[in-house]
Amino acid sequence: MVTRTPYVTDPIATDTERRKVYTIMAKGSVRKKGKKWYYRFYVEDESGNLVQKEYAGTESKSETEALLRKAMEDYEAKKFVARSENVTVGDLLDMWIEEEVKPGNLSNGTVMAYQGAASRIKQFPIGSRKLKTVTPEHLQTFFDLLSFGGTNADGTEVKPISKGYMRQFSAVMQGAFRFAVFPKRLLTFNPMQYIKIRQKQESYELFNEDSEDGLTVPTISYEQFAALTDYLKKKDNPALLPIQIAYYTGLRIGEVCALTWQDIDLKEQTITVRRSMRYNGARHKTEIGTTKRSKIRTVDFCDTLATILKAARTEQHKNRFKYGELYSLNYYRQVQEKGRSYYELYSLQRSEEVPEDYNEIDFVCLRPDGCFESSSTVGIACRTASKKIPGLEGFHFHQLRHTFTSNLLSNGAAPKDVQELLGHADVSTTMNIYAHSTREAKRSSARLLDKVVGGD
Repeated sequence: MVTRTPYVTDPIATDTERRKVYTIMAKGSVRKKGKKWYYRFYVEDESGNLVQKEYAGTESKSETEALLRKAMEDYEAKKFVARSENVTVGDLLDMWIEEEVKPGNLSNGTVMAYQGAASRIKQFPIGSRKLKTVTPEHLQTFFDLLSFGGTNADGTEVKPISKGYMRQFSAVMQGAFRFAVFPKRLLTFNPMQYIKIRQKQESYELFNEDSEDGLTVPTISYEQFAALTDYLKKKDNPALLPIQIAYYTGLRIGEVCALTWQDIDLKEQTITVRRSMRYNGARHKTEIGTTKRSKIRTVDFCDTLATILKAARTEQHKNRFKYGELYSLNYYRQVQEKGRSYYELYSLQRSEEVPEDYNEIDFVCLRPDGCFESSSTVGIACRTASKKIPGLEGFHFHQLRHTFTSNLLSNGAAPKDVQELLGHADVSTTMNIYAHSTREAKRSSARLLDKVVGGD
């Protein structure tokens, strides 16, 4: 119920303002300033003191009163959840993301990865367990389930996750539980400090007649690449150009889709890789940001790709005239959130009015109507092709990067050069992942002993 008693305790309010203010539910109030109504109510600060917060409402007093009631109900509900005895592991993960991860200095890609990992953890029974009841045994059981697979408490089957995801899940849980100890003081100790990430031991067939060593990095042959490009050409699929660029440069899917024509020097045949495109599932936006290592690198490319890029540029100029005002131009806009900058992508037809904060960007990979080709759409095209093309089962975009590297190493490229082209942190990463795929190089190295024995 709303009681309309004049609000007279505000020391800075004028007499006119006091007459316009009415208390609501004895805790909050609304007041009119100019044409607009505002609502305010008391909340607890970090020290437990009551402080008054004011928020803008609408030009309607009744609507603003409704906003006040809703805000107060939400606040009371959150206060109940936030009591330490009510906080679940899922609640803790949400608090950690909002209060520590987002305001921090991590890259947007890392923040997005942590958000995704936290969302997946919350889907397991551990996510709904009360924080105060969590023991190291609970956490060890959870991580063993992720490592080895098994059956959830609800009877659902769980498949083992990759080592990469395991590291990500561990980092999220370590960070969240440290946060629970300090600064939140929801726990007195961190149970994650006792957890060991156990991995399934590799099994070996001692008497298997198959000579395959099982370590081969997934690559595709040139014949398979030709079949893939032929398939996409027949479908007029705009994923063709990103796939061709990746095959000849080894760029990641987000790096390819974020390329602009300003990044490409057709005369010198170099590409400057400076940004990446990704879909932010938490914000439901396609964004551009830094590359995986947040470093700019230059990649040289061959004559074949130069011809492909020139043809693509010519085709895009033709499409501009073909579609006219219906042809789309692409833009990015900067958004600030919790001290973090996001660069959202938008496509607008040439006939549409462009907002002042939109900045045009000239992408290389476009659809016929001028809209940018997103990394998620290219990924879908690859999965579809893998089901349609015989011999390409299980194909995914990242295999093009593997193939590029394998082709270079197999033909005598220096590992250090390959590392710089790929943008790996150090050469050991390149060699650990790819060296075992250079079958011909290993065979040639072994045969060097023939020259030693022969005295050459």
